[in-house]
Amino acid sequence: MSSRRKTTLSDVAMAANCSIATVSRAMSQPALVQPETLERIRNAADRLGYVPNRKARALASGQSDTIGVVVPTLNSPIFSAALQEMQRSFAANGYQLLIASHEYDLGHETAALSQLISHGADGLVVVGAERPQSSWSMIEAAGVPIVQMWEGRSGHDRVTVDNHLAGYLVARYMLDIGHRQFGVICGQLQNNDRQQARVAGIRSALAEEGLTLPRTQISEQPLTIAAGRSGCMTLLEMLPRPTAIIGTADLLAIGAMIEAQARGIAVPQTISFAGIDNVDVAAHLAPSLTTVDIPAALIGAETAVMLLRRIREGARAADEALTLPVTLVVRHSTAPPP
Repeated sequence: MSSRRKTTLSDVAMAANCSIATVSRAMSQPALVQPETLERIRNAADRLGYVPNRKARALASGQSDTIGVVVPTLNSPIFSAALQEMQRSFAANGYQLLIASHEYDLGHETAALSQLISHGADGLVVVGAERPQSSWSMIEAAGVPIVQMWEGRSGHDRVTVDNHLAGYLVARYMLDIGHRQFGVICGQLQNNDRQQARVAGIRSALAEEGLTLPRTQISEQPLTIAAGRSGCMTLLEMLPRPTAIIGTADLLAIGAMIEAQARGIAVPQTISFAGIDNVDVAAHLAPSLTTVDIPAALIGAETAVMLLRRIREGARAADEALTLPVTLVVRHSTAPPP
């Protein structure tokens, strides 16, 4: 089998008729190189198929040009939307995303963060604030800039939304149109501060009307459509049966509505359904889903802006907070109770 020698910086320098130092400068600081020389070097590099050695560059510069992002799951339209916006922004600024997921296992998240730090990521992005203090100590000891998304703790940069308000808004609307019998399908509450806040917001709205939300009226499920169907099965066994079912994520609400319709239950004439997130498909269901808009793409975009600014400023620790608005979106899956 034939093998081809890897193209080196020296090969590019020879092809472009300039020094190795000039080629190196063109790769790392192109603004310092004359335009005609830069074009000649880039043409030579393209012709030879030269790819810069990131490891060597990282050793020389102290930067890896990578951003580590750890999300709970990749099987989520909201995290996908945020990741897409981050990828667009970071790529435009010369950074590559390194993405890991932990499936709501904080031990796996700690391991992923440790790997990203050891690989020299220039910045980190995480979802939520709930993780062991040992993980925070590791992050702080590494001195790597970090931004939290959706929820966040003080002492570190964060781009958040008011998840408590999101839960409150959807429950308050259901109450205002007359509902008093509620069921809730939520994600696993342990280690998930976003879901905890949304359920707390629902409880706050119900409390204004002297109502409670007993544990028996809550079904904890994985955040999938199939799990929403399973949660709905559980809630439909309640006596009295709820006239309003809230999914604390749209995927849960969508699954619940599908299950009800499969059983011949009229939506919203018999049971109203609502979610939180406003994923793209929510507007295209029959009936379309009432929900609370969580601006996932904007969260990703603002997170990138904040982290890029922090990296450029060279600050080890910061405490900037940006809270984005959440908005109730009333559609056709809700109506007054029968």
